[in-house]
Amino acid sequence: MPTDPEPTKKASTWQTMVDSNKSLLLRKTGKDTAHWAGQARAAGIKDDGELRTWMRDGFGVTGYARYAVSWEMFGYPEFMLRDADELIDGQYANHPQLRPIADAILGWASATEGVQIQMRKGYVSLHSPRRKFAQVTRTTNTAVDVTLRLNAPAEGRIEAARTRADDPFTRKVRLTSVDQVDDELLDILVAALEQNS
Repeated sequence: MPTDPEPTKKASTWQTMVDSNKSLLLRKTGKDTAHWAGQARAAGIKDDGELRTWMRDGFGVTGYARYAVSWEMFGYPEFMLRDADELIDGQYANHPQLRPIADAILGWASATEGVQIQMRKGYVSLHSPRRKFAQVTRTTNTAVDVTLRLNAPAEGRIEAARTRADDPFTRKVRLTSVDQVDDELLDILVAALEQNS
């Protein structure tokens, strides 16, 4: 059974993504977020749609790198300002019977070397030092899905996940009880971690 989370290992929130996006912008363009926000203001950019077009068409900056500038100029969505506890509480507020499933998986993640926990509004992602390898999501009123970046056949508890063609998260395990967070599930998580490390 998973152990309690180590008190020193904290789940990260959206701040990790904010910092990552800022770093990406700097790597791609050689200029920081403040520079781009200043340029956009000087160009008369008034909303996110104008910013998207201006950065894409004028400078080839898109995606996560552009988000850094958008958030700097227009503010962060409210949910991004919440801390990790608020985010996980919100995910299970109306489904308290499923919270022990998530807590057990987070207990394993907290006690496992090389796993970083990132809280999001609607899910929790688990990352190796290299990349995301699992996502924990309350998907129905009675189940939590652990979606995996895992090269394994869809058999036994491992099911095929419906995804877009380019999505690497093609496997999942559906959990309806905390008892299902057992050695077999933890072995599956370890396999996904190892394959993505």
